[in-house]
Amino acid sequence: MAGHSKWKQIKRAKGITDQKRGALFTKLGREITIAAKAGGSGDPDTNFRLRMAIQKAKDGNMPLDNIQRAIAKATGQGDQQSLVEIIYEGYTPGGAAVYVQVFTDNKNRTASEVRHVFTHHGGVLGESGSVAWQFSNMGVLSVAAPKGKADDITLAAIDAGAEDVKGEGESLEVYTAPDKLDVVRKSLEATGAKITGAELQMVPKTTMIFDRSNAGQALRLLDELEELDDVQKVFTNADFPEEVLAAAG
Repeated sequence: MAGHSKWKQIKRAKGITDQKRGALFTKLGREITIAAKAGGSGDPDTNFRLRMAIQKAKDGNMPLDNIQRAIAKATGQGDQQSLVEIIYEGYTPGGAAVYVQVFTDNKNRTASEVRHVFTHHGGVLGESGSVAWQFSNMGVLSVAAPKGKADDITLAAIDAGAEDVKGEGESLEVYTAPDKLDVVRKSLEATGAKITGAELQMVPKTTMIFDRSNAGQALRLLDELEELDDVQKVFTNADFPEEVLAAAG
């Protein structure tokens, strides 16, 4: 299994400004609403996807009132919001695969915006299924291990059912089957590890290494997709040169 491209790591390292935090809460709220609707229940104890969405919102310091309102929208107890989930697939300039998850209440608007970003930055929007086969749906935990405990955390993760562990020093990424994410998380927290992120992601099976000639344009395409209001998550198998990521960061 390939690890994540370093693009996602750079995105996390940038931090969140107050202005972007509001947009983050909006996206987290949409994820909760969709999870509650898709699972047919507003009870996280019986709805795994909702439980993961709520935990992610808590990790992002989203207020409890916001979380409860998002659930209410899906269960008919609050203002109704006709959100639907759509997947867009395509390629960056240079040919890296891009998988875009969207939650929207206006399909035409979103399709136009996503298509514009791909076209404007030299990418190609593909057909459904054109790149999905290049990714695996997995649980991914970002873990800060206590100093000198990375090996112990790795063993604990494997013992709890994790499929792979990657990382450097005390910064680890743990990969699990989707239904093992919650179990592995609780096991690692019991060891004293700090979980800095936990969610279901589309993990590339192999990564595509870019040279400097078209890496910048591909990176701008990915960043602009993530800035769209209706875009929830963007995944890619692109692996960018360190100097390009450093400049972007």
